[in-house]
Amino acid sequence: MFSQLRPALFLFALLMLITGIAYPLAMTGVAQALFPGKANGSLVVLDGKVRGSALLGQTFADNRYFWPRISAAGSGYDASASSGANLGPTSKKLIERIAADAERIKAADGVQSLPPDAATASASGLDPQISPAYALQQVGRVAKARNLAEERVRGLVESHIYRPVLGIFGEPRVSVLSLNIALDALGAG
Repeated sequence: MFSQLRPALFLFALLMLITGIAYPLAMTGVAQALFPGKANGSLVVLDGKVRGSALLGQTFADNRYFWPRISAAGSGYDASASSGANLGPTSKKLIERIAADAERIKAADGVQSLPPDAATASASGLDPQISPAYALQQVGRVAKARNLAEERVRGLVESHIYRPVLGIFGEPRVSVLSLNIALDALGAG
């Protein structure tokens, strides 16, 4: 019986070593050699400190900063809780949450209407970008909180708009983290 089992156990051990150890280590080595920034999570480092990741959103609640999308991933963009809210479009709880968030954001920004991404969460709940419309809507609040001219803050937003690849793939978007870092570099407030 062992003579029949031995080849199967050998093949199992060999494949486990190849797929569980050799292949992952080889891919990690290749990634570290060719794309070290991306392999380490696209971390944004400023003054020797990690400020965030270009791939994951994070919370900014102070009026001095641009706010990201609402996160359905736990409190504070908890990546371990990444997922949608699993509430359907007719869910009373979802409708109430969106309405409450929309009113809070409208009051903070002094506007009557919002772009869709202002009060809705993404599927992952971790989006690092917002629409240019949502970023531009926040200019007044941020400029006032920092004692900066609105034109200066608006120009900063416009310089941080990522255009669609080749003009057709994707939507225009603004990285909240990079915009807020640039805002801190302006000073004031």
